[in-house]
Amino acid sequence: MIDEYEINSATLAIIPIDEKSSRVYEEETEYVVNKNVHKIIDFNCKYYGSSYRGRCEGTKYLTGIKSKFPIIVEESRNLIFFPTGSPKKLDSAWISLNKIKSYHQHFYGTTIQFHNEKKIDVPISYYSIENQFCRATMLKAKLYELKNEKK
Repeated sequence: MIDEYEINSATLAIIPIDEKSSRVYEEETEYVVNKNVHKIIDFNCKYYGSSYRGRCEGTKYLTGIKSKFPIIVEESRNLIFFPTGSPKKLDSAWISLNKIKSYHQHFYGTTIQFHNEKKIDVPISYYSIENQFCRATMLKAKLYELKNEKK
C-alpha cells in the first residue's frame, strides 16, 4: 500500500475500495493507495499546478458542463479523466479518457476495456458511462482547439 500516487500517462483508472483507500490501475500494474479517490485527484490537480476546483471551473468555462465534470489533470500529456458519478460521493471512480478502447453493458453495470486489453467492471449504467465519455471527449476537443490556436 502506498500513501501518494502521481497520475501519469500509464494510468487507466482510479477505483474506490472504501472511504479511505483506492485501487489504481496502470497499463502494466496495480496499486492500492492509502487515500480515497477524491484525495488522489485533488493531490494530482495541485501537483500539476492547479486545484480540483480550478480544474472544474476550467471545464465549466470551456464546455458549459455544470456537473460531474471531466477534468484535465495535466495539459501537456492530455491527461483527461472523468468521474463515473458525482465526484462528491466517495464511490465514484475516475477513468482516463485516452486509454479507453471500448465499453460494454453487462448485467451489473459496464465493462470498460482499455487499449492494452485490460478490462474493469464498474457498477454504473452504460448510458452514464457513455454520457461521461462524450463530455470528456468534448473537453478534449476544446483543449485541442486551444492548443492549435496558439500555434
